[in-house]
Amino acid sequence: MEGNTATQENKGLMLLKAGRKGLLSIVFSRMAIILLLLALQVLVLFGSFRWLENFLPHIWGGTVLFSVIMVLYMLNSRLDASGKLTWMLVIMLMPVFGALLYLFTRSDLGHRALRDRVTKMVKETGGCIVSDPETQNKLKQQSPGAAALAHYLNRNGCCPVFENTAVTYFPLGEKKFEEMLRQLEKAERFIFLEYFIVDEGLMWGKILEILARKAASGVDVRVMYDGTCELSTLPRDYPKRLRKLGIQCKPFAPITPFVSTHYNYRDHRKILVIDGHTAFTGGVNLADEYINHIVKYGHWKDTAIMLQGEAARSFTLMFLQMWNLNEKNPDFSVVSEIPVSHIPQAEGFVIPYGDFPVDEDRMGEQVYIDILNRAENYVHIMSPYLILDGETEAALVYAAKRGVDVRLILPGIPDKTFPYALAFTHYKTLLDAGVKIGEYAPGFVHAKVFVCDDKEAVVGTINLDYRSLYHHFECAAYLQGVPCISEIQEDFEVTWSKCTMISEETYRKGNFKRWLYGTVLKPIAPLM
Repeated sequence: MEGNTATQENKGLMLLKAGRKGLLSIVFSRMAIILLLLALQVLVLFGSFRWLENFLPHIWGGTVLFSVIMVLYMLNSRLDASGKLTWMLVIMLMPVFGALLYLFTRSDLGHRALRDRVTKMVKETGGCIVSDPETQNKLKQQSPGAAALAHYLNRNGCCPVFENTAVTYFPLGEKKFEEMLRQLEKAERFIFLEYFIVDEGLMWGKILEILARKAASGVDVRVMYDGTCELSTLPRDYPKRLRKLGIQCKPFAPITPFVSTHYNYRDHRKILVIDGHTAFTGGVNLADEYINHIVKYGHWKDTAIMLQGEAARSFTLMFLQMWNLNEKNPDFSVVSEIPVSHIPQAEGFVIPYGDFPVDEDRMGEQVYIDILNRAENYVHIMSPYLILDGETEAALVYAAKRGVDVRLILPGIPDKTFPYALAFTHYKTLLDAGVKIGEYAPGFVHAKVFVCDDKEAVVGTINLDYRSLYHHFECAAYLQGVPCISEIQEDFEVTWSKCTMISEETYRKGNFKRWLYGTVLKPIAPLM
């Protein structure tokens, strides 16, 4: 048995070695050609915009009229207020160029087909998991506000509320990784993984060794990752490499030689489902920095949860919805074949939900705002980024002004300069309203957590920024009355004790460069 395990592990290590690429192989690879063609198309597009712009500067009146028409058009569009202001600024500064750029992005070139597929997929799978009226009524009796939120989630995305589900909270990526390995070893029927980032290293190597061994024993193993991994962490032929191990694999929206707004929509989800009865989600990707095996930005603080029981079925469906987006014959039979998995002693309610950026219904943001608006005592939040639209900022401010203890934990060591600077632009408004802000001194916070009043929480992949709230495929789990909520709150307090507090004084003495970057970039924040 040990010899067989060693053979499979060597097989996985060979795959990892084959995946690494040198500079010359990258320069002369298919990916390099694709990037070159993309760059040429971008130059042609922007050159065309500039060429067309040269026809109007000689006719000032026409330019002014054109700008007024575009501004009126923008004001009557369905964009959010922040997005309108950004585009109006761009159009006022560069009337023709800005207008053509706006029309190009709003035309959704290459994205309409995706939107149609997603709409059809959600509609067709709406009956795969039926909500239990008795569970809904029980939730309504315990918390009418949470029941109303549950109604909204189920109405807009087939996201029913479940009981009989045990929830385990992991305050660090290392803890999640340990449990992942244990649960993967128990798989008998299928293993589904959908992650934004997969990177070769210790974490992925150990997981891959188990996946290869399970696939060889007949377990249905499928791996899905975002197509941007082809630019940073994985070679383009990685699906072929995994298929040699018996693992089905595909990237979401792989990079192609054609300029398209499709690239704006990324699969930011982190989902692992085992046999339909166990599911993981949270902020932890499959890369070594997430388990602090390597250090990039100080200590990496991340969180995750494991669901065992009925609610895991929803994550199975979420995975299959994404997996089947480009399949000619979509197959969701796995969901109906999952044996009912009850954990009768489990307390509370769980609602797994996914957010699609193409349906114009910002479900992730609505859940956050709903929690803020219903909070009575406190809302404690961890997020790596803080690039807010008007609605979310107003909800944070309103909750604090009502006397709710609103606290935000943000990174002390940033991973990206510009988002870090943009977060700073919100500090003054939030501090003035009474929101407390702490920056995690030991390093980088990547957790996406809301916990409220000792009775409800959200753990998932959804950041407090435009990318997550508007442009990414996301997922999370809403928890109501679940025992581990106390652990989430306790973890928040422990993390808070390691933060540098931001006061009015420290804000005024803040880094000038950070303030300057944020001030300059603020008008175009929705475009970042």
